Amino acid sequence: MRILANDGLSQIGKSKLEEAGFDVSETKVAQEQLANYINQNQIDVLLVRSATQVDKKIIENCESLKLIGRGGVGLDNIDVDYAKSKGIQVINTPAASSESVAELVIGHLLNGVRFLADANRNMPLDGDTKFKHLKNLYQKGIELKGKTLGIIGFGRIGQAVAERAIGMGMTVVFHDHHPEEREFIMDFFDGQKMTFKLSGIPMEELLQRSDFISIHVPQTNGYVIGKEELQKLKSGTGIVNAARGGVLDEMALMEALDSGKVAFAGLDVFESEPKPEIRILMHPKISLSPHIGGSTVEAQDRIGLELAEQIISILQ
Repeated sequence: MRILANDGLSQIGKSKLEEAGFDVSETKVAQEQLANYINQNQIDVLLVRSATQVDKKIIENCESLKLIGRGGVGLDNIDVDYAKSKGIQVINTPAASSESVAELVIGHLLNGVRFLADANRNMPLDGDTKFKHLKNLYQKGIELKGKTLGIIGFGRIGQAVAERAIGMGMTVVFHDHHPEEREFIMDFFDGQKMTFKLSGIPMEELLQRSDFISIHVPQTNGYVIGKEELQKLKSGTGIVNAARGGVLDEMALMEALDSGKVAFAGLDVFESEPKPEIRILMHPKISLSPHIGGSTVEAQDRIGLELAEQIISILQ
């Protein structure tokens, strides 16, 4: 059987599939040429991440496809219902990238409270001539310890963020469509374990209580955080979105940043991805990364191995 990993695949995943007898190609095929390539090469399995869109047109025109795999959590770039209606199985790797995304969120929070993004822009330009000025400019940072982090969406990634925030001495509250009490276990380097229990709270309470907010929800039809929600925040709140572009109203966010209602934002995903708005990219109060939440060596190895194991289990 032939597999096309159109957005790449870790070597450990590729090797496992090849050892099982699969022919794996990592050729990067342009979106508009994808259906032709699948048909010409009789591809049985299509693996993607977030870059490739597997829409109804591709599924309908590619009769050789037996399985579509998404290396990551969400499936919003795949027409899952239509694929299943055509007898094509759809798989993903919901747990594999949680740790990496959570660490990136904490990175954006630290960037925001210590002005690291802005400092890294200005130090190369003025560090040798305006060192004291820059030192004064960035000397009013704050600590994360003792502050409240509100997590919107408390699945695997939200819980991984909570673990790290608790480890830094933060208070954690969450809002989720499953508001019941959640119990999760934190593992430490010496084998010790600690159990924490948290209960969900209403969205409005989270907005009013939180010093920082991190969003971890799937793609939605409207904004989870829009102009109305931003108005309910404490003045000086920080916001991080490492979930999906389109769940946070970026235009309303910039207004809130300019007014001081929001102190800073960290964005790994964007409404107009892969061409974010220039105003977003140039804003001095936004810490930026190019959708790299799950892009670590460890996460990609876990993703590749999990995809390979699922494919082998299903097709052999």
